Amino acid sequence: MTMKHMIAAAVITAAASPAAADPIASERRQRGEAVVSTLNAGKSQPALVALRQEFPFLADAITDYALGDVWSRPGLDPRTRQLATVAVFAALGNRAQMKIHAGYALNVGVARDDLKEIVYLTTVHAGFPRAIDAAQTLIELFGERDRAGEPR
Repeated sequence: MTMKHMIAAAVITAAASPAAADPIASERRQRGEAVVSTLNAGKSQPALVALRQEFPFLADAITDYALGDVWSRPGLDPRTRQLATVAVFAALGNRAQMKIHAGYALNVGVARDDLKEIVYLTTVHAGFPRAIDAAQTLIELFGERDRAGEPR
């Protein structure tokens, strides 16, 4: 399926969802989409777009609740929120989500050295195997960004 078809399907799914008829749900969706746009440098999140194809309810829940309600809260700035999230995913050993959020962290101004410090802290709280996995995840992410010519 091409990206054009995935986007069209996402638009159709969103239009048919309860959020389209409920102004409060629609507002949550808009806040969630704004969070993704901010974190992902104005682009949609490919993993979320793909998830919406087979699991639209899950994608909606992520967009509406996780992003629209929790991530859009005023209590923490995006940099702090991303550092906390990267630390949690590093400690849990969730490399895929850590990589996504480490990329977001870089997009909102977190330095690579700050992300490396998260890995060092992981050794204390989650152990060396999780820290090694987290380090490998950052090595992959940094390499991808370097190859893409993104700023360090």
